[in-house]
This record gives sequence, C-alpha cells and structure tokens, in this order.
Amino acid sequence: MVLEAIKYQDGKLAIIDQLQLPFVEQYVDVRTSEEGWQTIKKMQVRGAPAIAIVAALSLSSEIQSLSREEKLPPSAEEVSLFVIERLRYLVSSRPTAVNLGDAAQKLEMIVSENSRRPGSTAQDVANAFIRAAEGMLTKDLEDNTQIGENGAAWILANAPTSQHSKAVVLTHCNTGSLATSGYGTALGVIRSLMSRGALQRAYCTETRPYNQGSRLTAFELVHDKIPATLITDSMAAALLSRPGTGVTAVVVGADRVAANGDTANKIGTYGLAILARHHRVKFLVAAPLTTIDLATKSGDDIIIEERPPLEVTRIKGLQEDDITGDLKLGTVRIAAEGINVWNPAFDITPSALIDGIITEKGVAAKDEEGHFHLGELFE
Repeated sequence: MVLEAIKYQDGKLAIIDQLQLPFVEQYVDVRTSEEGWQTIKKMQVRGAPAIAIVAALSLSSEIQSLSREEKLPPSAEEVSLFVIERLRYLVSSRPTAVNLGDAAQKLEMIVSENSRRPGSTAQDVANAFIRAAEGMLTKDLEDNTQIGENGAAWILANAPTSQHSKAVVLTHCNTGSLATSGYGTALGVIRSLMSRGALQRAYCTETRPYNQGSRLTAFELVHDKIPATLITDSMAAALLSRPGTGVTAVVVGADRVAANGDTANKIGTYGLAILARHHRVKFLVAAPLTTIDLATKSGDDIIIEERPPLEVTRIKGLQEDDITGDLKLGTVRIAAEGINVWNPAFDITPSALIDGIITEKGVAAKDEEGHFHLGELFE
C-alpha cells in the first residue's frame, strides 16, 4: 500500500510531518492558509506537486470553516478578492516550484469567473473554489500513475537493461507519495517498473543537505518493499562506473521545467546529469505538465531559492542517551562554528544533458537537432 502523506476529508486537511520522518510518523492539521504557508516554508511538506495541493487545500479548509461559522465575506466579489489575496500569499512560500504559481493562477481565474456570473453569491464562489481545490488531489494521483507507466515503458524500450533483463534505476531527492498526492513522479516510474516485474534495484542518493533521499525516499522504498540501496551523493560517480552495477537510467523529478527543457531540481541534479552523460546512462526528468513553464524561456530565467545556513551546518537524527539508552530526536552541529555557508535549494540541469521528459501525456524527446518542443504537449 502506497504511503498516504496528504489526508483530506470533509474539509479537514492533515499532512504527514516530513521533518519528523523517518523516525516519527506524525500528522499535522492544516486549518488555514497561514498554517499552509508555514508548513510549506518550514518544509513539513515539500515536492512541487504536493506544495501546490496543500496550499490549495489549506485555503479550502479555511473557507469551509469560515462558511460554517458564517464569517465569509458578504458578496461574491469580496470572496473572490479574499481568495486571490490568500493565493498570492501562499505562492510566496516557495518561489522556485512552478506548480504552486500555476495552480494559483488557475484557481484565481475560477473564482473571478464565478464572481462575475449574474446572481452569483458569496457561497457560490466559495463552493467553486473548494471543488477546484479538491479536484487537484484526484487529478494529481491520476497523472502520477500515468507518468509512472509512461516512464517505465520508455526505459524498457530505450535503455539497456541489466544482465537479468531488468532495469536498475538511480534517483535523487524525494519524488514519491511524500512529494505528490500519491504514487509519485520519478519514484512513480520506479514503482511502475516494480509492478511490471521489470525492476532489479533502485538506488537513492542521500540528498544533502536536507537528506530527503535518506530520510524520505528510503522510507518510501522500505515501506513498499522495493529492492533498494542508499548511497551518499558523492558515491554516484563510483556507482555509475562499476560494470557490475549496470545502472539503466537516472530518473529525477523537477520543480520547474523551462520551455527549452532546462530543468530546476534539487541541488545535486546537475552533477548527476553530467555523470550520466559521461557514463552513457540515460538521464530522464519525470514531471507533470503543471511543472512545465512555457513562459520561462530557459534555466537562466529561473529564480533559485537559497535556504538557511543551519541546514548545512546541523543535522537532525535519533540520539541515544548514554546512560538510559533511550532514543530521542535531536539536532547536532556537524560544521565548524563561524564558517560561511552557501545553500541553494536547487540547481539547473541544461536540456542538452536530458534524454527525455516524462509527463502524463507521454515522454518528450528531442528532435534531430537536439531541441525539445514542449509546447506540443499542450496541444
């Protein structure tokens, strides 16, 4: 059974606190857009699709609470303005992930159109927003499942498999149920290969400095009983160079894909793409269409978020009491005090290093001149 990271029913939203994983499985209630903003900013929830869904559902929960308490703004126009203001506030929580901005724009259009309809009431506009926000949860799961199937089929058809005729896949960061509404994008491809009986082994990187790979991806792989091995980020070159390993493909997710195919993803992705090209291993990006930003021409135009230095200089984990042996969750310093830190959350992988972009509509490949035509996916 795939892990359920986002729980939503009858207007009540709860998310698994990813800061506590894999040590503690604890769900956090998210009742307002302010609480949604905080969970996203603090990275209690992360992953571009999941961020957009939690943002929308947090506002949906708030609106339903206001409606029950008869505290909605009195007119359709005022509800529309309230929703738009809250959506723009939510977008400010994580600027690099395009899914959140894309979802906000679409939801703004829905409430604006409904507010202008003759006879439309405040509750009509609120209900339109709630339906649209809840629909995102279902559609994302459907899209992820299709991404998984498309990616698995492409790998088996285009990438050399291991001596056992099964794929060996290396992935980076977390792109599974914890980053989406369920199933996942890059991890969804691994799940689909597994369900076909076509996966020999998955490798996941530690993903410093936030350790999404060792904490979250490894947690999901163990949860789903997928044969998997964890490596540190610096071991990827050695792994790809080993003849006996036979890595079939590197599959990663994306926080934003520019019109030319340049991709922003978790820091360290660019380095993996270079290694894959040197070792002649297919490098694939798995992302829903909502992650593709045709308005952004290239990676040069993507804003890269920088995170606090403490994420690099300290690390969280289980600590054992020297006397009692009891375990507790704690944070320890791992770097020299006073050292300067640069901590970009993402890097840009040039499209020249990407062999294919896996979407719910199919796998986009390059033309003979080495260019992607991603606009065709939207036709």
